[in-house]
Amino acid sequence: MCGIAGIVGPAADRHRIDAMLKTQQHRGPDFTGSVVIPHKIALGHNRLAIIDLSAEANQPMQDASGRYEIVFNGEIYNYNELRKELEAGYRFRTRSDTEVLLAAYAAWGEAMLERLNGMFAFVIHDRRSGELFGARDRFGVKPLYYTRQGGSFYFASELKAFEAAGVALSPDEKVWSEYLVFGSYGQPHETFWRNIRQLPGGHSFHHRDGILNISRWYDFVERVKAIETEGINEVMECYESLLAESVDLRFRADVPVGFNLSGGLDSSTLLAMVNRTHPGDGKIRAYTFTTGDPRYDETPWVEKMLESTAYPLTKVLLHPEDIPTLARELTEVQYEPYGGIPTLAYFNLFRQARRSGTLVLLDGQGMDEQWAGYDYYTSGTGTLVQGVKSPPTRPEVLAPSFAEVAEKNDYPQPFDSPLQNLQYRDLFYTKIPRVLRFNDRASMAASVELREPFLDYRLVELAFAQPREYKIREGQEKWMLRQIAQKYLHREIATAPKRPLQTPQREWLGDELAGFVEEQIEKIAHSPMRGWFDMYTLQQEWRRYREGERDNAFFVWQWVSVGLMAQKVEKI
Repeated sequence: MCGIAGIVGPAADRHRIDAMLKTQQHRGPDFTGSVVIPHKIALGHNRLAIIDLSAEANQPMQDASGRYEIVFNGEIYNYNELRKELEAGYRFRTRSDTEVLLAAYAAWGEAMLERLNGMFAFVIHDRRSGELFGARDRFGVKPLYYTRQGGSFYFASELKAFEAAGVALSPDEKVWSEYLVFGSYGQPHETFWRNIRQLPGGHSFHHRDGILNISRWYDFVERVKAIETEGINEVMECYESLLAESVDLRFRADVPVGFNLSGGLDSSTLLAMVNRTHPGDGKIRAYTFTTGDPRYDETPWVEKMLESTAYPLTKVLLHPEDIPTLARELTEVQYEPYGGIPTLAYFNLFRQARRSGTLVLLDGQGMDEQWAGYDYYTSGTGTLVQGVKSPPTRPEVLAPSFAEVAEKNDYPQPFDSPLQNLQYRDLFYTKIPRVLRFNDRASMAASVELREPFLDYRLVELAFAQPREYKIREGQEKWMLRQIAQKYLHREIATAPKRPLQTPQREWLGDELAGFVEEQIEKIAHSPMRGWFDMYTLQQEWRRYREGERDNAFFVWQWVSVGLMAQKVEKI
């Protein structure tokens, strides 16, 4: 996993590409490389060496013919299998998945995308035609941003890189307003900055002679509709086999691999599959975070699950006094609002993993979306926030003119099933896009690669395609997954209800971190974003929160997010 950057056009030069790469160095501290043809093209790469640690696998990399060169962020998990298909017609110089990706493109063109099982964002330059071809993995695990300015085309893995190249960032008031009114984080192509866009997951682009064409290469709806429903036992057997294979594939690395663990069903299932595919391997380390608050501490569950395994556990303690520094540091990488104290807890965990020598971590995202695990799938509330009773946002603290900018997103509904349409929304428009962005930046800020075995496209398609009664039965979400999990886990874990990631965010923001929150509110009051708010009403709402109205803290963290970003906005 790495960082990529590039410029095509008159702005392409050594100074700009070096500045872009410097802002992304945390994504790849092992090597920084670039190729520059002044005023024509500049390609750059920050490398975090995971597969084939040799210098020959550095990037930018050319294929054997010299025609194609690539900058690539991610991993192709089935690269060994693809390499065997390609060896008859291609002479490999490295053991890297990067060269396999290049060879696959040379052999099969963009049709090779359907053969890839991995997380990826890459750009390939055809030195003969001058054309760029880029693509992003099916669910958008790895980022790819772009913009056009002054006759040049720019792309990068992180937003701050554009600013380093001299591209002025201007806030997209519509996206910000929708975030503060509805709690959304923008459409798949949007960012919080008006002039920067992202390539949606499952899409590719061609860029030639200043013309950019974007198309969808992964048709999830068509693939799901082609899956025929089978009996419960057949589906369970197939899914369980794919689950083990997916986890095993994500252990392909030339550096130490570990995994994140909490007391919930999803990460417990991950542990079960790790133990099935790599039993007794004491070199595989588990990581969990704790806040020291017994009301939220899942450590006893985690320790109980690990009792019968060989995996050592590292517990990473998060203190409230850590939050201000962590928040400021992560904001410098995210450059957009992110998910509060749970995201910071993971950021802290990733740093500890890096210090412990674990450079790859497996994580448990994706089960709720494919197996219908959120409470609102059955409650019909339509909310985007799990486990709250009061509205998660407070649009009444906004200036009416700013709140009116927000438009309620009308998400596609390509399925006959209302449940599948909700799942589809969460997979491609709300839950998964935002958590993948949060986690990519938090892990890469610590120079750690995060892998998502439950987002193997074969698993997601198979689970998603199943009828409602395989997912929700007798009021219990993720029903079939629980049946599989009971083979491996304590029954009380396999049958426990879904609960939000547990941190004392509500308590800390109102008590220990109240001064930090007020500091961010003060920053809003003295920033160009001041005009977005009715500051008197905001202060009244904050007073009520401090006095005990704390069903949720989502809206308070929103204010913190605006305050943290306020210094990035010079004018609106």
